[in-house]
Amino acid sequence: MLSSALSSSVRSILRHCLRSSGCSRAIIRSLNSDMATLETINFDNRALRTLPIDPSKENHPRQVRGACFSLVNPMPLANPKTVAYSAAAFELIDLLESELRRDEFAEYFSGNQQIPGSKTAAHCYCGHQFGYFAGQLGDGATMYIGEVVNRKGERWEIQFKGAGKTPYSRTADGRKVLRSSIREFLCSEAMHYLGIPTTRAGCCVTSDTRIERDINYDGNSILEKCTVILRLAPTFLRFGSFEVVLPMSPESGRKGPSDGMKDITEKLLQYTIGGFFPQILEAHPDSLEDQSLALLVEVVQLTAQLVANWQCVGFCHGVLNTDNMSILGLTIDYGPFGFLDAFDADNICNASDNNGRYSYRNQPEMCKWNLNKLAEAIKMVLPLERSKPVIDKFDEHFKKCYLQKMRRKLGLMKEEPQDEKLVASFLDVLQEVCGDFTNSFRCLSSMPLSTCENFQEGFDSVLDELVAQGASAEELRKYNKPTMHPRELQMIMVLMQSNPEAAEIMFGGSSKFKKQIERMKKTEEFRDLTDEDKKNTDQEKWKHWLDGYSSRLGHECEGLSKTELESLNKERVTIMNSSNPKFILRNYIAQNAIEAAENGDYSEVHRVLRLLQTPYSDDIDLGDLAMKPEEASQPVADEQSVASTSQQDGSSATSPDTHTPSEYHLKGISGIAYNSRPPNWAADLSVS
Repeated sequence: MLSSALSSSVRSILRHCLRSSGCSRAIIRSLNSDMATLETINFDNRALRTLPIDPSKENHPRQVRGACFSLVNPMPLANPKTVAYSAAAFELIDLLESELRRDEFAEYFSGNQQIPGSKTAAHCYCGHQFGYFAGQLGDGATMYIGEVVNRKGERWEIQFKGAGKTPYSRTADGRKVLRSSIREFLCSEAMHYLGIPTTRAGCCVTSDTRIERDINYDGNSILEKCTVILRLAPTFLRFGSFEVVLPMSPESGRKGPSDGMKDITEKLLQYTIGGFFPQILEAHPDSLEDQSLALLVEVVQLTAQLVANWQCVGFCHGVLNTDNMSILGLTIDYGPFGFLDAFDADNICNASDNNGRYSYRNQPEMCKWNLNKLAEAIKMVLPLERSKPVIDKFDEHFKKCYLQKMRRKLGLMKEEPQDEKLVASFLDVLQEVCGDFTNSFRCLSSMPLSTCENFQEGFDSVLDELVAQGASAEELRKYNKPTMHPRELQMIMVLMQSNPEAAEIMFGGSSKFKKQIERMKKTEEFRDLTDEDKKNTDQEKWKHWLDGYSSRLGHECEGLSKTELESLNKERVTIMNSSNPKFILRNYIAQNAIEAAENGDYSEVHRVLRLLQTPYSDDIDLGDLAMKPEEASQPVADEQSVASTSQQDGSSATSPDTHTPSEYHLKGISGIAYNSRPPNWAADLSVS
């Protein structure tokens, strides 16, 4: 990069010039350490040199034909201020934390002041949204800022999200608000530290500029603060980038803005392969068709691995449209996402997903569906008869990766045929008892091997903890309550008889109707259920599963000496605790941080970020960010209230070794431990 290439004499002259011009000592220190300053970031904007740029500078909603980018400028914000930053993310572009604390930082990263070397643009792409081709979409609220090549030679594209209108904003204002920006900022970094491929988030900058938002889509708009986040990734190309060439869709009547333009497809493929998959170029130097086939093989594998990662930590994306699928297999575009609390395979985290298309259960199949759409988008270069067999292998890739990760979560070092059934039966019981996904997996590392002297004591302790992570009788009734009004169910029934196709499009048809009927039956079944009945039933179910699990763990011990068994058990526990997070970004944790930030207190955002940077650790020190007992707005009096309210309030007691009342350093602004089951009010949070 620039600073590393400077000779010592040139750098000395530059330092003298900076001093004489009144620049800060931080800038000069950065020169001395071969790191960048806000003014010397090493930009190399290859995408804009390589891919076609829109010749028009008009910034209003319009179709953009024959181009991949439109040059735009960020819209200024009033009094920008930094909410939070990720020092680790900024190290990717060679910025030290001292640079992030400079007064100019918020001006640069709100878009108010151009970062030297950057060149802002909006990317043109299309997308299939909820199964239908939507035509041109594009960066309606995000902007390409440029590409940075760091000291290691790594290339990072950086983006603003929420910086204002572009030709792709359609009827929107190109802005994002504080609540959604905090969610994306925190989750991007959380996913990275969970070990899941993702775009990164550098910072979150808010302002005094306000815009109207109708949060609940009920006509009651409020004014919210305009906020910008910085995102980083090797590239933000997505499946939808390649769909700009698609012809008219008979279902939606939409077409890509560059329909039929094969040269656009070729340029996008060449750029992607040459820039991010150089090994393909070396293996197939003469044929773009063969290169594209090899690219698809890579993308199928990366996507299968990605969604397997999601399923194993209980992450629900919420909007798996083709425009939200990264060509590099990264988690991208955090909107109405959510991590599972009480396990429900049919969990829908997006309140707008009325038919459950993107439920937790459906995510692998939806990713495969999107891969098929990618194949259709590049068929002018790669015929479908060559691409289809590649995509057909998706299920095999997914299953292999999923089982590998689930074995690690269960501490299974060997591979045995019955492991898949063991995993499935664990999830079945978890769903039946409405058990907490994250905490239930985490407690399994305490399960002793059957050869241990304290086996029965350890077995009973794990059993108690699993039962404690289940829902109360009242929560069970609430979870299974029908989500549709009886009149709506009656309407679906009539429509299914008269016009099944319309019922499928409007309401999800027979499958959704059946699920609602099942909920009604369960509600009736659980009407007179008591907490004691629920606890006894849960104990029976978990004991049966733990017996099978213990037997399977016994297979790991066969033929081992006592010393080898001790070594195996230590390794097993280490692997399990590095595969089952203790902390995730639960919706209620994010909501607490958002509410505090909206009142001008950003400390909870900082606290949660610090916590999420070590999600697998039992030994976390929040340092000066730790809550003191007197600071918590809801002080915790005993073990039960740490995780939840009292049993009369319909929630479960927590295990003593999960939360210690005196350890306020692991509690948030509400006084609730970060690794507790969610409070009752969290079940009513809705994200769309």
